[in-house]
Amino acid sequence: MSRVGKIPVAIPAGVKVAVKPCLVEVEGPKGKLSEVYNDRVKIEVTGSELVVTPANETKEANAAQGLYRNLIHNMVVGVSSGFSKSLVINGVGYRAEVQGKLLVLSLGYSSDYVAVIPDGLAVASDNQGKLTVSGSSKQQVGEFCAQIRKLRKPEPYKGKGIRYETETIKRKVGKSGVK
Repeated sequence: MSRVGKIPVAIPAGVKVAVKPCLVEVEGPKGKLSEVYNDRVKIEVTGSELVVTPANETKEANAAQGLYRNLIHNMVVGVSSGFSKSLVINGVGYRAEVQGKLLVLSLGYSSDYVAVIPDGLAVASDNQGKLTVSGSSKQQVGEFCAQIRKLRKPEPYKGKGIRYETETIKRKVGKSGVK
């Protein structure tokens, strides 16, 4: 059996969980999320806990138990406290600003890159080159941050580009003038 899947998901006060056939809906102060699940697992709400059990004793059912337990846990955490990731923009002239539902990025290309901020996400930028993306869906926050980072990946020689705040870039030594 899955070790992660055995742990019950605690449902905090103010969060409502509805289990329907092949659908779990979680609603809280930060929004409403839903996830479709397959028939390899059984999901039951008992009091203030949610328990995921495999429908049978196959390897796929055990793997699905851990997967859906973590997906539901992320939904519960997302609607109660939310998720956020920070990106750091390094480089001369590199900057980002939020204009309504648009994120305008100047990354050294001939024109600015304009990204539409998806519904359910909030983006904040400061003058020091730091972007903070927050929302209730962990998957949506991570995907949007990955798309922004992909525009100008950090390079190892000068450290220019967009990186996660927790990411460390291994710096390389440039050319040496040997005669």
